[in-house]
Amino acid sequence: MNTYDRLAHILTGEYNLPTEKLLPEARLEDLGVGSLAVMELLFKIEDEFGIRVPTDQTNLATVGDLVNYVDSLIASQISDAASHRAGT
Repeated sequence: MNTYDRLAHILTGEYNLPTEKLLPEARLEDLGVGSLAVMELLFKIEDEFGIRVPTDQTNLATVGDLVNYVDSLIASQISDAASHRAGT
């Protein structure tokens, strides 16, 4: 399952959003996921993906923004863990 699919699962399950509305360009606010709900969503993302989401997050306006943000966090944290294990 890719990042989009995992996020879609969270959004459909937790926020009762229909899958067909979860297009990359769909604005989270238009889907009823306001700023407070995004903060709650980020906690669910931490649990689902086993990553840490910084408190100084970027602007997450669309579903695509969210997918890209999570992918970048995963890549960054994998890279950081590999560097730490290598002793650099």
